[in-house]
Amino acid sequence: MTKEAEAAPYNDNDTDSSSAGNSQDEADMHRMGKAQQTRRNFGLIPMLGFTTIMLCSWESAYPFFLTGFINGGGPTLIYGYLFCWLGSLATCASISEMASMYPTSGGQYHWVALLSPPRYANFLSWLTGWVSAIGWQAGASSGTFLGGTLIQGLLVLNDPSYNYKRWHGTLLLYAVLLVALFVNTILIKLLPYLEGLILVLHIAGFFGILIPLVHLAPMSSAQFVFADFLEASGYPTGLNFFVGLTTSAVLFIGYDGAAHMAEEVKNAAVNVPRSMFFTIWINGALGLATFIALLYSIGDIDAAISSPTGWPFTEIFYQATRSKGGATAMTSVLIVLIVCATFGYIASASRQLWAFARDRGVPGWQLISKVDHKFAIPLFAIGVTAICNALLALINIGSTVAFNAIISVLAAGLFSSYLITIGLLIRKRLVGEPLYFGPWHLGRWGLTINIFAWLYTLLVMVFSFFPPAIPVTAVSMNWSCVVFGGVVIFGLVYYAVIGRKQYNGPVIDRRVVESRRTD
Repeated sequence: MTKEAEAAPYNDNDTDSSSAGNSQDEADMHRMGKAQQTRRNFGLIPMLGFTTIMLCSWESAYPFFLTGFINGGGPTLIYGYLFCWLGSLATCASISEMASMYPTSGGQYHWVALLSPPRYANFLSWLTGWVSAIGWQAGASSGTFLGGTLIQGLLVLNDPSYNYKRWHGTLLLYAVLLVALFVNTILIKLLPYLEGLILVLHIAGFFGILIPLVHLAPMSSAQFVFADFLEASGYPTGLNFFVGLTTSAVLFIGYDGAAHMAEEVKNAAVNVPRSMFFTIWINGALGLATFIALLYSIGDIDAAISSPTGWPFTEIFYQATRSKGGATAMTSVLIVLIVCATFGYIASASRQLWAFARDRGVPGWQLISKVDHKFAIPLFAIGVTAICNALLALINIGSTVAFNAIISVLAAGLFSSYLITIGLLIRKRLVGEPLYFGPWHLGRWGLTINIFAWLYTLLVMVFSFFPPAIPVTAVSMNWSCVVFGGVVIFGLVYYAVIGRKQYNGPVIDRRVVESRRTD
């Protein structure tokens, strides 16, 4: 494992000029011993669009609100959301600080290699890369799953005679996956421009749903929205609030996707942290407004929960508009934006996998680490991400509950990578070891923010493993703890037998070192 990347302080050159940005990007890559293999197509605005739509916070609030609602109702969804927004800001600020120090597509596992005590650096770096890869592959599956099953829900809404089959949803999921792959390969040069356009749609779609919902739906009382604590999950009062936090915490997951695109971003040490931090503010505001509007417009709660579409919010839209066409139009806006979010998830998941394979962290790294010279993208990593997505989709044929357990691994994988990374940053600050900050840093508030971020992440990760309601049956059980634990154990066995012999932390490209010595 190299420590050369940590040896030289960062040259703080915070400028928006293209030439200066390219010069600083080149210096960053040399400092970390990495060769530039991909094209830097993304500026700040396209990257902001990429990260903002990938979080998809207000869009995801509609399909995911139910767990928070049955575990406390309005108070959990509103006040719990505010708490998660604050915690996510702290976590994002901590991650952004490290992304500015070391703007590499490896992200968390690369930072851990540079922040860890040398004795534990290889193992902790590998473990962080493994759980991050698990989380991102599950995250890529979540977008295609939502897109496919929401389309199937519209079929149920509009055709009562439609014979619902799980495998239909899997085929629709594959269709969404093919669209995302087409954009991430054939249209890769257009992706930065598409992300700017999608950012506009993200904002416009928010108002396109919010206005008719608030204007047409029967209104709940302010007491119901802000004060009535609903206890429908079976958990004791107080505990149910923390279980319900999962709904809000999940809405902020994925912002570190920008860090995994760092080697394709111009002036990455500045633009990657900015895009991550700004997206938490944008999505946070839109998500809060969505929860308030949804609670005021919820209508017949029992009818919504028992909706034959499988999605309570479609029934809420139908009650508001009193029209299947109106409900279909509003749901279609969500589908389009969620499908667009899969573009970013596929891109980020494949780049994280590619970077980890480049450093020999996964089985088959020799092939996965290759970059296609025509498109200048990690084509094999994109292919492996697609295969993982397609295989996970097969689980939906047998059980939606089992598939949802796989998807919830997204939270466990990414939260655990945040815990390790931020924990090591805290250790570094406490023992007084030198930290060479990039142009985006937290200054004297850094340690306080880091500690709060670590405690918040630990809290929401623990409760993400809880079932949404009790008593628990085989159907209602949250199997994510079993799935996540199983995949981690498999990885540890792989590391003990094979991985530790070939993974020695982030690999230094000798050509970069030699060129640096001759300069």
